Amino acid sequence: MAREGLRTLVVAKKSLSEEQYQDFENRYNQAKLSVHDRGLKVAAVVESLEREMELLCLTGVEDQLQTDVRPTLELLRNAGIKIWMLTGDKLETATCIAKSSHLVSRSQDIHVFKPVSNRGEAHLELNAFRRKHDCALVISGDSLEVCLRYYEHEFVELACQCPAVVCCRCSPTQKAQIVTLLQQHTDNRTCAIGDGGNDVSMIQAADCGIGIEGKEGKQASLAADFSITQFKHIGRLLMVHGRNSYKRSAALGQFVMHRGMIISTMQAVFSSIFYFASVPLYQGFLMVGYATIYTMFPVFSLVLDQDVKPEMALLYPELYKDLTKGRSLSFKTFLIWVLISVYQGGILMYGGLVLFESEFVHVVAISFTALVLTELLMVALTVRTWHWLMVLAEFLSLGCYLASLAFLNEYFGEFTGV
Repeated sequence: MAREGLRTLVVAKKSLSEEQYQDFENRYNQAKLSVHDRGLKVAAVVESLEREMELLCLTGVEDQLQTDVRPTLELLRNAGIKIWMLTGDKLETATCIAKSSHLVSRSQDIHVFKPVSNRGEAHLELNAFRRKHDCALVISGDSLEVCLRYYEHEFVELACQCPAVVCCRCSPTQKAQIVTLLQQHTDNRTCAIGDGGNDVSMIQAADCGIGIEGKEGKQASLAADFSITQFKHIGRLLMVHGRNSYKRSAALGQFVMHRGMIISTMQAVFSSIFYFASVPLYQGFLMVGYATIYTMFPVFSLVLDQDVKPEMALLYPELYKDLTKGRSLSFKTFLIWVLISVYQGGILMYGGLVLFESEFVHVVAISFTALVLTELLMVALTVRTWHWLMVLAEFLSLGCYLASLAFLNEYFGEFTGV
């Protein structure tokens, strides 16, 4: 039953005479009073009693997997996410659950890390494991503690090369320790998923914690960054919402930088043309309005943009793997946006002065109108999937600016600063 993934319990009995019980009690009390190796001596006394017992029954409790656990794990693997299973179950049960959930395929080799208790044994077992290729690792908490004590970096390096890792008989402290080690020895982000109180420390130690509300209570969900009711929701949480959040944040951050850089470039070009005179190009309400009612709504509407539909993101998890390449937000994209801002700001300011040289007194209205229209056009060119709120934001900002031209003549009047 243990091989099938059931939680087994053996029930047996043994009748003791009064003399046998007194002998056991005396030996047990002496073992408890021992100064050295108290735990081993107590365990030896108890083990001596658990012999020649009469078997009453054998129970097996099935720990059923939630729905769609297998396709969810397959989805995460295809997205380039490596999965580690940290559990308090014994080795046989943990291995069976890993196979039944398809965390480890039935045709995949499994390397069971032998129990080690000292540095020499850990060294030999690590060398044996190093010769294995493309196999899953199963290790107990005691052996893990010994390996981390003497060969921390070597063990983490070897384990990260495995397609799957199963750590059984792990304490809550060990779970958090493993998460911390992965953060220290790799450049990857960690996400801890748990459903019980013994997973709280692991969830809090990870970069992102996901708690599942289950039969064991809500301790994990209350301590996590995100709370879900079923394990299968992790796929949509990461592939759809996580991916969209990353790409939207990248686009919004770089566009806000572009919005401030372009108006700064225009001011710099204007000052350089007039011998670096300390005269502001836009004053008062124009500076405040540019960052608020004229451009704020279209720029922040980018948080509604999405490059692919949710169904496509779930169907092709490789799209999530593309995020690890950093193409959406990197030094390269930052420099590209800086160059675009400098180029557009220079063209708008210098082009306005050259083309409308005879209308120099209206340089504020001309350049500011070109600036606002450029920002609205840039937002429109950046959007990949239009939302009705995006269209509303574009026309609302344009309408506010046209109304300002009609009612705020004092800000768009003749320029007399130089």
